[in-house]
Amino acid sequence: MTINCKGQLVDLSTPKVMGILNCTPNSFYDGGKYKTEKELLEQVEKMLLEGATFIDIGAYSSKPNAEMVSEQEELERIVPVLHLILKHFPDSILSIDTFRSEVARIGIEAGAAIINDISAGNLDEKMMETVAKLQVPYIMMHLKGTPQSMQSFANYENIVKEMLFYFSERVAKARSFGINDLIIDPGFGFAKTATQSYEVLQKLELFQMLELPLLVGVSRKSMIYKILGVPPDEALNGTTILNTYALTKGAQILRVHDVKEAVECVKLYDKINM
Repeated sequence: MTINCKGQLVDLSTPKVMGILNCTPNSFYDGGKYKTEKELLEQVEKMLLEGATFIDIGAYSSKPNAEMVSEQEELERIVPVLHLILKHFPDSILSIDTFRSEVARIGIEAGAAIINDISAGNLDEKMMETVAKLQVPYIMMHLKGTPQSMQSFANYENIVKEMLFYFSERVAKARSFGINDLIIDPGFGFAKTATQSYEVLQKLELFQMLELPLLVGVSRKSMIYKILGVPPDEALNGTTILNTYALTKGAQILRVHDVKEAVECVKLYDKINM
């Protein structure tokens, strides 16, 4: 299974790691951490050297009850970062974490290769049409509501069944627009309680029936640190455990803050399954 990133075919038969780069002042773990160009570039270099295949750049915090950010502010945060990274690391594969079609378009035109949409096109009716025109890989996450309202939508009779129905509908719509490379993200913690997120993780292999690459993003989330009774900066061990479990259930991309540890998970998992 491969995805086409600016003409480069990335083979996902061996799981890959996506490093998170938040260009926001308020992300739950690393908000406001990179205050200078030097700090930002050092973090990107660190992730690439540690083995990240992708760098996912976000300029709109999607944590529960996050404040709204205007489209203009999102662009002002993200476009200079794209230019800066590609100036110093021209071969890097960058993903844009946005649910806005205009941010997606401008981001790809600035050199990004992937669109990562937490809403799977539900928060901007022009998103799928835009992605189809750009012909880039499209990550579609499961979300009900918005980042501001999603926690009030954590009501399900059968969460996995409802998520599979959601993705089937979203995939069919994406295909109708002509989007070729699709990736599924269950959206751990988005419109889901911790208990619901663990149920989805436990049944993760069921999403393989969609026959699409599966991205898992649990890095330092509250489903880990609240269960362990620690702050996010002490949730790396828990993250590693869940990443390893996700690999056994078919995850092909791990989206993480800590690249080195995730790459080690993949290497040891591959060794076990040689």
